[in-house]
Amino acid sequence: MRLMRLVPEVTHFGFMINRRFSFPLSVLAIVSSIAMFFVIGLNYGIDFRGGIIIEIQTTDGPADISAIRTRLKDLNLGDVQVQTFGAPDDVLIRIERQEGAEEGQQRAVALVRDEFADEVNFRRIEAVGPRVSGELAQAGTIAVLASLFAVLIYIWFRFEWQFAVGAIVATVHDVILTIGMFAVLQLDFGLSSIAAILTIVGYSLNDTVVVYDRIRENLRKYKKMPLPELLDLSINDTLSRTTMTSLTTLIALLALYIFGGEVIRSFTFAMIWGIVVGTYSSIFIAAPVLIYLKLRPQPESADSTPEPETGAA
Repeated sequence: MRLMRLVPEVTHFGFMINRRFSFPLSVLAIVSSIAMFFVIGLNYGIDFRGGIIIEIQTTDGPADISAIRTRLKDLNLGDVQVQTFGAPDDVLIRIERQEGAEEGQQRAVALVRDEFADEVNFRRIEAVGPRVSGELAQAGTIAVLASLFAVLIYIWFRFEWQFAVGAIVATVHDVILTIGMFAVLQLDFGLSSIAAILTIVGYSLNDTVVVYDRIRENLRKYKKMPLPELLDLSINDTLSRTTMTSLTTLIALLALYIFGGEVIRSFTFAMIWGIVVGTYSSIFIAAPVLIYLKLRPQPESADSTPEPETGAA
């Protein structure tokens, strides 16, 4: 186990002094992400824009994606996405919503059926209308806001109000930066992206609660220690656990990103981004916020010698 330890068990890094740089950097990143969201916008997938999803299985071996894409392009159906998923002979086709309401969608499905009639098995054909996609977008937004509200209530009851505000600030920071990443890279934003954001919220919160637990424990133990010094001590106490958890999760996600196929690629990339941002925010955002929220008033004297409380819990 000693050989696998990437971070020493006892460290003395000074994180709080870096808040002078981390806060302006995060504010700049948040403002840039919001600007990219309104200027560039998200590349909404068929889940939100509406369209046709067709799953086929080739009958003569692994699918030739390039040939299928070329044949679909010749049908003049507009934006068409073709990708494999699962086995090499499984293909997912996404076609943008056609003009002409229901008749237009049925016409496009008929063209695809005629084109590949004897060569593939049609396993699923689904048309997503604009009303359904609008409801999905609304439900996704409500899910993210509800999760943030639940986080606020949970942390508020478990800790003090400053911890609840700090956790919300860090989580909102992670969500906004993830949405900004989707806008800048123009990754397909669908229901799986909402799932990724909710997962990032859960991961970021878990990381933050681990740090907050140690801060609360040290608050009881070192009653005269200045808050910045106590926060540094608490983060250093949990640094080994935080680093190992993040690295092992990243290794699993990188394997999924490389070998998991195109269908889950945007989901895993968002998760990788979320793990990095969530780890950063739990150290450089969630903890320093407690200083600005006056969790413990700064002593007038400059006595920084820690005095452990005897018999503390």
